[in-house]
Amino acid sequence: MKHARVASWSDVDGREAALVQRCAAGEETACADLVGEHQRMVVQLAMNLLGDRDEALDLSQEVFLRVFRTIHRFRGQSSLRTWIYRIAVNQARNRHRFWRRRHRADQVPLDVHIATHGEFPSSRQETPDRMFAQKELAAKLQLALDHLPFDQRTAIILREIDGLSYEEIAFSLGGAVGTVKSRLTRARQALRLELREERLA
Repeated sequence: MKHARVASWSDVDGREAALVQRCAAGEETACADLVGEHQRMVVQLAMNLLGDRDEALDLSQEVFLRVFRTIHRFRGQSSLRTWIYRIAVNQARNRHRFWRRRHRADQVPLDVHIATHGEFPSSRQETPDRMFAQKELAAKLQLALDHLPFDQRTAIILREIDGLSYEEIAFSLGGAVGTVKSRLTRARQALRLELREERLA
């Protein structure tokens, strides 16, 4: 089974490598620069995985605390962004397990994603009926995503919303590329089945 390719320091952008080294040395301006560059990405991913803005903001703080505690271990095994994705996914997975133990439902807010990034592009003029249909479809997709196992849902979000490559997703989830592809296949099949059953209901 193919694993994600391991990068080396020679693959890491020089400015990024310098930023990592400055953060590892405890330079406050470098730490602030790193947060500024990656905070929006972390918060958006956390919102998509957890479905709650306050939880997402809280999780993002945990993520960056973890980043700065462990950045001295970063050796260019991936891009810095992908390494941070991995930490964010792990922190979200831990919180998801806690929620599940507490019997708290989790949601994937596609409506938040649409509100943040806009409606899907269309060459046709939007009508009230079409806008309602799109919102109804988004709600059905959100419900279907809620029913997926965490790793399948995460893989779908990282691929379809964040646009990560299979290799980046594999690194973020701590698995193999083949596992990512099979999770995406199962997730898409489950989504198609649930949406088809919804149409037939």
